[in-house]
Amino acid sequence: MKKALVFFWLVLLFSAIGYLFWYNDIIYQLPTPIPKDYKSIETGSLIVNKALNNNHSKPIFLHFFNPECPCSRFNMKHFKSLVKEYGDRIDFRVVVLSPKSFTSETIQNKFGLQIPILFDETLASACGVYSTPQAVLLDQAQHLYYRGNYNTTRYCTDEKTSFAKIALSGLLKKQTNLVFSEAALRSYGCTLPDCK
Repeated sequence: MKKALVFFWLVLLFSAIGYLFWYNDIIYQLPTPIPKDYKSIETGSLIVNKALNNNHSKPIFLHFFNPECPCSRFNMKHFKSLVKEYGDRIDFRVVVLSPKSFTSETIQNKFGLQIPILFDETLASACGVYSTPQAVLLDQAQHLYYRGNYNTTRYCTDEKTSFAKIALSGLLKKQTNLVFSEAALRSYGCTLPDCK
């Protein structure tokens, strides 16, 4: 009888753990709800913002990031691989969007980044970003080339859907006819500004 009771409790415990993993995986696959006051920004739009100066010799990649967002943390290794691969041809910047206060040094040290860190929340609305993590790629004239997801998988492991990398490669090859799926352009992750 005692073995049966222990077996029952172990089955119950592992079932609960399995349910939590399944539930979290389902939650991460759901798109972020679009805010009621959301204003869509079309590809090709000029992005004007005081945080971006006008003297750019390279395209700009903005990584919208919240240190409290699990999706942003899952994405960090992939983002750093993009910086390593394209950093000599693209101006990478991290835009921190969080209700908590951070310093540039804190973000750079915690995540091992040696790129500029911005804290201007107006960049999110200027680029049409309402969740983290999101990638925004601007050409040299600061026109929106891509705004969307990094990948369809949480850990950014699927090369076929490595949307941010596809956009970077397309911009550098001067491709103007790139078409992305709904999965690339619909936001997935933590809502702004409170990481829900």
